Amino acid sequence: MIHIIQIGFGPLGVQTAKFIAQKLEITTVAVVDICLELKGKSMSDVSSELSDQIVIHNSVKEAIASLQVKPDIAIITTVSSLALLLPQIEEVAKFGIPIISTCEELSYPWEIQPELSLQLDTLCKKHNIACLGTGVNPGFLMDYLPAVMTSVCKTVEQISIERVQDATFRRVPFQQKIGAGIQLEAFREKVNQGTLRHVGLKESVYFLANSIGMTVNEVTEDLNPIIAKRDLITDSLNIKKGEPCGVEQIANAYEQDKLKIKMYFRAAIGEERSFDRITIKGSPSFVSEIDGGINGDIATCSIAINSIKSVLQASAGLHTMATIGVPGYIN
Repeated sequence: MIHIIQIGFGPLGVQTAKFIAQKLEITTVAVVDICLELKGKSMSDVSSELSDQIVIHNSVKEAIASLQVKPDIAIITTVSSLALLLPQIEEVAKFGIPIISTCEELSYPWEIQPELSLQLDTLCKKHNIACLGTGVNPGFLMDYLPAVMTSVCKTVEQISIERVQDATFRRVPFQQKIGAGIQLEAFREKVNQGTLRHVGLKESVYFLANSIGMTVNEVTEDLNPIIAKRDLITDSLNIKKGEPCGVEQIANAYEQDKLKIKMYFRAAIGEERSFDRITIKGSPSFVSEIDGGINGDIATCSIAINSIKSVLQASAGLHTMATIGVPGYIN
């Protein structure tokens, strides 16, 4: 049995815990969340589907002190920012516990945040642990999966990835990340502040380029609001016609003025059709599409869980999905 300490018990952490509870090979033995209102409560106080035997702590030190056996691995579902994640990783690393995190900026930070990447890699090697950033996107659909698909190509000239999704069924924090339900002026202000965007698109570009040995010398990114064409009502939002209901982001990667990688991300409440599409131009050229798309919340929790064995077997240091080995389904 593999013992897991979960750090972060918001919607994604709770969903992850529910999935773990259904598995035979793994189990959650400790939970940490900085929310003071959760301290001392059991998992079942947050969700009736979870155990009433595990108490939520506010620090990793407290949680580990309450255990008779050290956890085998930590799953961190807290923040999107690598800078904010670093102290959380430091807190876990000093106990010699390998780490999987859904932090988007951790998926491939080497190009955009090289100093933090080196700091993290050094920290992990010092404590002899592996650390992986993963998720549905970044971490799989727009980077790892297309990289794997190029394995059948003799040559690759250009790759285009499109992810279009109806965000109606996503968790509320995700809907907030894409600016659904706020005023257009507030949307633009948050974009200028860098607090409203799908985090990880450039990380996906650099991951894909590096994985297939493609040199890119310029990466551009554009972001625009998607405006509701009609009134939209969800369990948590009431969006009027003319207000933002989501976001559209486009990242283009060039090699000497030639477009080599294009990533199109669109997520909005009420999107008519969801799909994930990969188009590879080369020899051979082909298109692969997942009709209906992959549900991001389910897939992110699942890939974090299914990466556990690969991370436990990986060498010490900061890893990507391309370096840990192929994740396998955990029963």
